[in-house]
Amino acid sequence: MNFESLNIIEPILKSLKEEGYTIPTPIQVQAIPIVMQGTDLIGCAQTGTGKTAAFAVPILQILSKNKTFDRKKKIRSLIVTPTRELAIQIEESFKAYGRYTGLTCTVVFGGVNQHSQTNALRNGVDILIATPGRLLDLMNQGFISLKDIEIFVLDEADRMLDMGFIHDVRRLISALPQKRQSLFFSATMPPEIVKLAGTIVYKPRKIEVTPSASTVDIVNQYVYFIDRGNKNLLLLELLKDEKIKTALVFTRTKFGADKVVRILKKKNITAEAIHGNKAQNARQKALSGFKAQTTRVLVATDIAARGIDVDDLEYVINFEIPNISETYVHRIGRTGRAGAKGTAISFCDAEEKEYLRDIEKLITKKIQVVDDHPFPLIDNNPVKTTKQQHNSRLTKKSGSSKNLNPDKRNHRR
Repeated sequence: MNFESLNIIEPILKSLKEEGYTIPTPIQVQAIPIVMQGTDLIGCAQTGTGKTAAFAVPILQILSKNKTFDRKKKIRSLIVTPTRELAIQIEESFKAYGRYTGLTCTVVFGGVNQHSQTNALRNGVDILIATPGRLLDLMNQGFISLKDIEIFVLDEADRMLDMGFIHDVRRLISALPQKRQSLFFSATMPPEIVKLAGTIVYKPRKIEVTPSASTVDIVNQYVYFIDRGNKNLLLLELLKDEKIKTALVFTRTKFGADKVVRILKKKNITAEAIHGNKAQNARQKALSGFKAQTTRVLVATDIAARGIDVDDLEYVINFEIPNISETYVHRIGRTGRAGAKGTAISFCDAEEKEYLRDIEKLITKKIQVVDDHPFPLIDNNPVKTTKQQHNSRLTKKSGSSKNLNPDKRNHRR
């Protein structure tokens, strides 16, 4: 099945093709027709299933077919999600899939100055993506009204519960119009979540999808515990192995991607960055060079990496571990294609250990740890004095650093 068979309108199909999407995932096959019918939905779906497109595509289609021509746009769809990072990713997805629809969207979240967010709201938007706290705050200040909401999405409901947002969510629901379409997504359905869903959806269809484990099983996965400041050094050491002909390296930020490229180029390693600040033709040129192996290392952010399809790519390196588990599955899915060999290497500092645990929980397997490398995680042993840490680091650095390819080193589970 392809996206055309789901009766998606041409402007959205065009965007999906540009993003490199051709075959919908199981949750997209099930959810898109249900949502486009105007029916409420409960989706029991873990991360890594393609959930965002499963609700973003039909929402864009519904709103674009019934455009309003008010001078100031009213918020017609609201997506509430627990974390800033997930909210940003969802906004980027809506912008990517809806670039030819004429619809506008923005994202609001806490922890930053609200000025740019309120400016966007003043101009009017069709679709709002928000975290609960900032959304309620802006509603109380009079910047946001939910009275025109046609489609409401509550994403990652079980994480909302875990993070203590359940009371905020109930307050939001009470501000929504009675007549609306509601989509409810949760990876798990404990009694409290079932009860919450009952207050949001009306005569819903329920779908349940589990992520495909095929990529996770095929790809060899390794993790190196390392201090954040030594990640560049470890990357350079790994790239001394000539067997790594090309590597796709992931960073969390655009700034981080550019910084890694500068360091690699100083060591005469051909590298290019691909992220949202790069023009489309520059991104395409970088990808073409990577496919032709004239560029050895492509450093990418997650959104920019969507659509990257390199048949013989063997190595994916997570310079920074993603804080959203599904992102890890997407990243390592760039390698090990069509039965080919695939290796995913992750650099994990002390602050990222929690993300690693979440990933292992999602993929239901422990990632193999590579112990024998020159830059071990010093912060992992807080009882050492500064001098002892320094001496330990020097001792490790003076040791052999050849053959750091994890297939040739000692590791433990």
